[in-house]
Amino acid sequence: MTKTVPSLSRRAVLATGAATLAAPLIARRALASSGEVNVFAWGDYFRTGEILEAFNRETGIKVNVSTYGSNEEATSKLRSSGGKGFDILFPSVDTRPDYDDGNLLAEIDETRLKVERVQPALWRSSLQLGAAHRGKRYLVPFDWGTEGITWDASVHDIAPDALSYGHLWADGLDRQVALRQKSVLTSLAIYLDAIGEVPSNRAMDIYSSEAENRRVFDACIAFVKKHRGNIGAFWNNATEATGAFTDGGCSIGQTWDTTGIRLHTDTDPKWRYGAPKEGALAWMDTAAIPSGAENVDQAYEFLNFLLTPEIGGMFSNATGYNSAAVGAADHMTEAKKAAFNFAYQGDAIDNLWWWPMFTPWISPLREEYTEKLTNA
Repeated sequence: MTKTVPSLSRRAVLATGAATLAAPLIARRALASSGEVNVFAWGDYFRTGEILEAFNRETGIKVNVSTYGSNEEATSKLRSSGGKGFDILFPSVDTRPDYDDGNLLAEIDETRLKVERVQPALWRSSLQLGAAHRGKRYLVPFDWGTEGITWDASVHDIAPDALSYGHLWADGLDRQVALRQKSVLTSLAIYLDAIGEVPSNRAMDIYSSEAENRRVFDACIAFVKKHRGNIGAFWNNATEATGAFTDGGCSIGQTWDTTGIRLHTDTDPKWRYGAPKEGALAWMDTAAIPSGAENVDQAYEFLNFLLTPEIGGMFSNATGYNSAAVGAADHMTEAKKAAFNFAYQGDAIDNLWWWPMFTPWISPLREEYTEKLTNA
């Protein structure tokens, strides 16, 4: 049966004012005890250090950060340690089933979590996207973003409302396109469905059965083989994605929103990022407490701190990701707000394609077809 995933409305995602915390950051209660918390996070989450320093000043808790570059790396590391070694980590919501084997995550204790600090729409929708298992919540919405298209506006004259995944496969783009293997097959399935070439219920058929997955992905691989000359670089993390444009000669590509927005704000305004008209791929990263966490009180204190409006805004400004904290948008810089509004014009947010929860057979099939794509 095809899974349907609800989209979040622009109003629900951006609503901030009514639920904004009344107490200022400086007036918040400090912990009586300090200690430490061991954090396992995406590499760009805390690279500037200002959030960690602010947390330490307020609570006295020392934050020890280890980083990873992919969900697979995070899962593998936690599995190898039996759920021990870290007190908090940040899985993508659709990958929760990967942590079920071995019971690697602890159930979220909502008596310790400031639930009211999380965007209500994200809190609700996360349950259908993978945050819960057998009626228990294991993941807390932390941030969200998209994978759409970054392009050099001095090379490509593309109106934002006309932006399409089809622009990646146009003629004359000899080695100019940057792609991530693990997601381009899905966006291609969405595109081929939109133009009526390979019907797939907006790519949701690839989650309905292995046979349907192979039907759609085989067609996608055949399409890629016809346009293989367009591909200039494959990327797997933010550094590689940025480098494909700044050093690799690519002028357009499918990237995370942070790549295009940061290229625009930090490198050259010629770089733009936008959501394709077929729908940008949307992801939600979450916070989780490993089952073997030793500093649980400190982990919840850290998570509650991250979900304050001020720190949520600080996080968004530093990373380009959209914080799940209520009121965080009020603390974003004007440049970040402008880039956000450019990227998600019209009904772009209503039209997002949210990654569904993994099924047991999806991961190996995706790895198989990723290899086929690489060698196409």
